[in-house]
Amino acid sequence: MCIIIVKQNNNTLAPSTIKKSSQINPHGLGIVWLDTFEVTYHKSKDYKVLLTDRPFIAHFRYATIGKIGKANTHPFVCGKNQNEMLMMNGTIHHLGNVLECDTKVLAKALGEMGRQTWKDELSQYDCRFVTINKRTRTFQIYNKELWTKKDGTWYSKDNVLQDNLVAVYGTLKKGFGNNYMLQDSTFIGKGVTKKKFPMVASGIPYVLKEEGKGHFIDIELYAVSDSTLQDLDSLEGHPTWYKREVTDVLVKGKTYSAWLYFNPKEKINGRPLLKSFEKPKPTYYEPKQIFTYADHEPWTPPHRQHHDFEVCPDCEESLEPNYTMGNYYCHQCSRSVDLDEIIDFEI
Repeated sequence: MCIIIVKQNNNTLAPSTIKKSSQINPHGLGIVWLDTFEVTYHKSKDYKVLLTDRPFIAHFRYATIGKIGKANTHPFVCGKNQNEMLMMNGTIHHLGNVLECDTKVLAKALGEMGRQTWKDELSQYDCRFVTINKRTRTFQIYNKELWTKKDGTWYSKDNVLQDNLVAVYGTLKKGFGNNYMLQDSTFIGKGVTKKKFPMVASGIPYVLKEEGKGHFIDIELYAVSDSTLQDLDSLEGHPTWYKREVTDVLVKGKTYSAWLYFNPKEKINGRPLLKSFEKPKPTYYEPKQIFTYADHEPWTPPHRQHHDFEVCPDCEESLEPNYTMGNYYCHQCSRSVDLDEIIDFEI
């Protein structure tokens, strides 16, 4: 995981952005202060040092390779040249070991290469990099197409930029199988829709866009990043199956305008109108535990029907099936994989 933040201007970043960077990446904070090019190392919980108008490059670490500690906190010196340093967001699996992280090994290798070869060397990895030269007081961002730029500041991942509000009422709620998709998002609170809507369930719940009918629907409100919103759209089949629309919700006495997924294809058809979709008692099957939401076998929408596949289209790591919804999750990429993305793998 990890995140690199490159702030070149004299503005101050939102405290919520810095705090979320620390929460998601708790294993060390390294900073290059761009007004002096001094390098300092901190614990991630000391994130408030970044609530300043000083320009900086900051790296919050989430450890995947190498032990946790200052020795594996970015940036790293490139070989014997004490002026050249490297930061990375990503993982290179064939580098590093239980003691030394992959970025530190890569930095040593770069020190043995000509500076003119670094761009070609780093472009072969699906990672984000920054190199810093303390002598010339310059830096360079690599693989910029993988970065997000907002208000003049570069972010190697957008998961700390949680500018979208989403109200969820089904299997994305806490305690359900798809809530992992919101694990890095900010939970604002429980609430209800400000208007009544009919909600029905056939294995999974559907809210219909018929204002004034039914109940004030129980929801959970989250602030999510653009990439998380895209993953939710993929899960819900937006806009071909569910369709998200901005809807007013009431949370802790305050009104928010949030995205809510409606299903325009469903009809009431005499089914009871629900206020809340609650977690059912588990039904056990051998050899795996799955959950059912009705006494009968639930119907699965077309975009969630099960296909036999195992491999992530991005990293080719094996996928973990989600038996609740019929899709898959890649722990390497930290995202869900929809059916139209899958790769069939045969030995």
